[in-house]
Amino acid sequence: MKFRAEIDVMPLKEILDPQGKAVKLGLDNLGVKEVHDVRIGKHIQLEIEATDKAQAEEKVELACKKLLANLIMEFYEYKIFEAEVA
Repeated sequence: MKFRAEIDVMPLKEILDPQGKAVKLGLDNLGVKEVHDVRIGKHIQLEIEATDKAQAEEKVELACKKLLANLIMEFYEYKIFEAEVA
C-alpha cells in the first residue's frame, strides 16, 4: 500500500527563532501590526510504501528521529493518509 505523510517540524518554544523574528519585523514594517508571534518551520511530504498504516508510522517516526528533525532544537508532528490511486 502507498501512504502519504505530512510532517511539520518546528523549533521548540524555548529556542530563539531568528527567521521568525525577522518575518515579524517585516510584517510590522508593512503595517501588519496584529501579528504577535511568528515561528518558521518545515513542512515535508513523503510518499511511503508500507504493508499497513502502522508500518508507515514506524517508517515516518524513524525518518523524523534520525534525519528530518533535530530533536535538541525541534519537535515534529505528522499525519498519514492512504495515497490516492491514480
